[in-house]
Amino acid sequence: MTLGWDRKTRVHGCLIHLDIINGKIWVQRDETEESVTLELVAAGIPASDIVLAFHPADVRPYTGYEIA
Repeated sequence: MTLGWDRKTRVHGCLIHLDIINGKIWVQRDETEESVTLELVAAGIPASDIVLAFHPADVRPYTGYEIA
């Protein structure tokens, strides 16, 4: 989470958002320094079980990960 204040504006948001949909991990947001996607692959999760949902559907076939 990012949490706090930027001058007079409240800052609040998530850095990582993952969903499990139909047995696949959908990476909705990844604002980490080290890619959470690379960490998932390093942990043994195949790229075919990971969807980079932050990319539009027409771009996903070129990512090397599952499209949906």
